[in-house]
Amino acid sequence: MSESLSAFLLDHPAADDDPIVHWIEGSVDLGELREASERAATVLHEAGVGADDPVAVVIDSGVSALAALFGTWRAGAAAVPINGRLTDAEIDKQLATAAPAAVITARESLRTPGAATILATGALEWSADGRATTHHPLPAGTALVMRTSGTTGESKPIVLSHAGVRDGIDTSLAALRGKRDGGRPRPTAMPNLIPSSLALWAGLWNALFALRSGAPLVLMDRFDAVDFATLVRRHDIRSAVLAPAMMAMLVDEPTVTDLAPLRMVRSITAPLTPGQARAFSAKFAIGILNCYGQTELGGEVVGWNAADLREYGESKLGAVGRPHDGIDVRILDRDHLPVPEGTVGEIWIASPYVSTAAEITAALIDGYLRTGDLGRVDAEGFLWIVGRVSDTINRGGLKVVPQEVEDALRALPGVADACVAGVPDERLGEVPVAWVRVEPGAMIEGPSLLAALRETLAGYKVPVAVEVVEDFPRNEIGKVLRKELVSRWTA
Repeated sequence: MSESLSAFLLDHPAADDDPIVHWIEGSVDLGELREASERAATVLHEAGVGADDPVAVVIDSGVSALAALFGTWRAGAAAVPINGRLTDAEIDKQLATAAPAAVITARESLRTPGAATILATGALEWSADGRATTHHPLPAGTALVMRTSGTTGESKPIVLSHAGVRDGIDTSLAALRGKRDGGRPRPTAMPNLIPSSLALWAGLWNALFALRSGAPLVLMDRFDAVDFATLVRRHDIRSAVLAPAMMAMLVDEPTVTDLAPLRMVRSITAPLTPGQARAFSAKFAIGILNCYGQTELGGEVVGWNAADLREYGESKLGAVGRPHDGIDVRILDRDHLPVPEGTVGEIWIASPYVSTAAEITAALIDGYLRTGDLGRVDAEGFLWIVGRVSDTINRGGLKVVPQEVEDALRALPGVADACVAGVPDERLGEVPVAWVRVEPGAMIEGPSLLAALRETLAGYKVPVAVEVVEDFPRNEIGKVLRKELVSRWTA
């Protein structure tokens, strides 16, 4: 069992009667959570779930999802988290892909042919309805089948092993602590605040990260700026993780004027631009540790630590950090050749924690995975993300990186946030269009914004149109869904 992620719960250094998971309305202690995971494992066994069988976890509540995940691992099965807030059609599509032996859910109406239904009858209680007749075991040692965010294309499943997830988390812990003891849980009085759903890799990875470190958890099933500030004060949180969109929501929330005693934030899920970092730091005077990773790579592979923040501070604001131990980053051109230091190219990464899925291992070239992100590495080894290869707009042969245009828009007076994407054009093939969210009370017109952009950007980079929106379509961790904006525009 020590090789399983279930050890993160079973070996936790807290006492059984210590509160281990908190949320806005309550908490449970370590003993209760361990017992609930054991009950879930027993119900799965009795329902006919076998070793390495996929088990879909379709639960919204954080503490219930956590117990279900650890129960799945204690049963020797592999967990397939599915976001319970998806539509029925989307859930059915993911279940068809997963072909689970069992589905753990709070929805009595959810039934999958060949799979046992394990009903969450309470936050930490389970009952079986039916018996598993479908068995398509995953490779031995599989812990999770996560899905990519699907912000730029179709979401796809990624297989992650117990060993890969554990070793990746241990390496990240060692990098943050500044020494090689990442795998040693040690008790701490400060819980870790997780502001996103455990159906998402960002939420689950950070929850596992916290348990591995020996910390309790504070879970938020859905991010709310006021609730976040309340939980920070209630649990004396001094460091936390936040997605860039969450930072923007905190900056925009007028009733949240300080986040004391919070002193440090790790940015997750998407690159944090220098402008976003400055706005958050200016309002709350909180240090920011940026980082970078992908589900395919097993989680975070590049990041800052406290020593970096002390040494470089503002001078590297916007960089995602330096590679963790065992990680190698290459910046390559379109012919897969290295580019000079400081030159933008595509990011390729070699990671010992990379997914073992056949489609991922088949895509490796000399052990390196093509990330699809554009970036550069500076003289001190810091990685800077400048955009996605798939987002790059080919305007009649001239390449436009949306993030560069977005940064220029955010720097203009009255612009709170911006998104730029390519839309089809009969003559040029593709042209940029901008969507902007304005600051409260600001009066902005598209032509004036475009005129201002022409003073700082080459003409071909300036969007052909600007649309003012109240907000952008986003997934649950705040990533903007560019494809939805383009779809609306073309419609």
